[in-house]
Amino acid sequence: MPISSSEGKDWTRQKLRDLAPESLLDVGAGAGTYARLVAEQRPARLVALEVFEPYVERYGLRELYDEVLVGDARTTELPEADVVVMGDVAEHMTVEEAQDLWRRAGEAARRAVYMSIPIVHYPQGALEHNDHEVHVVDDWDHDKVLAAFPGITDCFRGQVVGVYERRTDA
Repeated sequence: MPISSSEGKDWTRQKLRDLAPESLLDVGAGAGTYARLVAEQRPARLVALEVFEPYVERYGLRELYDEVLVGDARTTELPEADVVVMGDVAEHMTVEEAQDLWRRAGEAARRAVYMSIPIVHYPQGALEHNDHEVHVVDDWDHDKVLAAFPGITDCFRGQVVGVYERRTDA
C-alpha cells in the first residue's frame, strides 16, 4: 500500500540518523514515507523510484524528493546512493524477483540497504487502481526472510513488519 505500517519506522529512523547518509534511494516510494521519515536530518540527495506514475502527483513526490524516477524496480537500473531503502516492495514480487532486487540494491548502496516487509500472512489485492499493490508473496516470516536474503547484519522484528539491514560498507 502506498502508506506503510509505522512498525519499525523508529528503528529505521535511528539507523539512518546514525549513518547520516549523503544520499538515499527510496525504492517503491509510494506516498513518500521515507522522505518524511528523514525530513529532520535530510540527506543532501533524495531519489525516489516509483512504479505507479499516478502516485507521483497524488502524493507530491516531486516536492519531497530531489529526483523521481518512474519505473519498475525489477527492471530499472538502480542509481548509486549511500543508502537504498526497499520500503514494503519485496512482497509485491516473486521470491526470485525480490532476491534479485536485494542483490542489485546491495550493489547500488555504498553504505547500507534497508528492507521493510510484512513477516506474517498478509494478503493484499490491488489498491487505488494499482495492480502493483498486490502481495505476490503473502506469507513471509522472519526465518524465511533471513534464509532468502543474504548479508543481513541487523534487524527489527515487529508483530507484523520486519526491517532488515544489510551493511555494504564493511
